[in-house]
Amino acid sequence: MSKRETAIFGAGCFWGVQYYFDQVPGVIETEVGYIGGRTDNPSYWDVASKKTGHAEAIKITFDPSKVNYHTLLKHFFRMHDPTQLNRDGPNIGPEYRSAIFYADAGQKKAAEEMINMYNKYRTDAQVVTTVEKAETFWPAEEEHQNFTKKTGIGACHIDYAPIN
Repeated sequence: MSKRETAIFGAGCFWGVQYYFDQVPGVIETEVGYIGGRTDNPSYWDVASKKTGHAEAIKITFDPSKVNYHTLLKHFFRMHDPTQLNRDGPNIGPEYRSAIFYADAGQKKAAEEMINMYNKYRTDAQVVTTVEKAETFWPAEEEHQNFTKKTGIGACHIDYAPIN
């Protein structure tokens, strides 16, 4: 059995984010859910109320011999606009924030270094992505899991250019 690691990102509406990362070679599985808030076991409607502090997020299980964390970070920054504060285009609110939830010091350092690099070279706007310690990840309801794959809708703000 291959080694498995986990990455957790918030990049706006989680439906399209999951669909995107499911196509990245080396990703074993994904799950959408909620993280970074103050309420235990929140529902979609709790999070949508903007009272819990949670972000819609994706938990990615990956094989580090096939894709590394740095590459996942590059995909994260490619597939959404990390300069929009608390929104992903059509969706507005703190639950749609751009966030990296790190599992350990190595992930935190990699995230901060990449944000600094992007900010150094961006001339249009600065990255507002937060870097937060990963606490409890609460899986979203079954109807939200693989929503875009099941329905063909819900891509929202995601650019589905072919992944190389």
